[in-house]
Amino acid sequence: MIAGTASTVVFAISNLPMLRKALRTRDVSSYSLSSIAMINAANAVYSLYVFSLPPGPIWALHTFYLVSCAIMLVLCLGGRRAAARRTPTVLPNPGLHDARPPAGHPSAYDVTSWGR
Repeated sequence: MIAGTASTVVFAISNLPMLRKALRTRDVSSYSLSSIAMINAANAVYSLYVFSLPPGPIWALHTFYLVSCAIMLVLCLGGRRAAARRTPTVLPNPGLHDARPPAGHPSAYDVTSWGR
């Protein structure tokens, strides 16, 4: 029981710097969204096993992992949405590659103005 409690505390503390930095900076761009999503899915399935055990240090450790990974997933999804809002949508300009002015334009008949 003492070893389980000690390892729970050490594992939880080892994740705190990463979680604190992610919460402080909101910068999770270096994290893989698919990895975080899979970790959350695995934690959800593993919860079925952990919470079938008698209460103990593993419950505390797993609850900490559930909460911290869920926070990371929320931050990661929020960061992706914010980045998508900041990225301007570039619409193609169909006339961009056509160096000649449209027919009927006064300079359409002046060959020296083509390509300007």
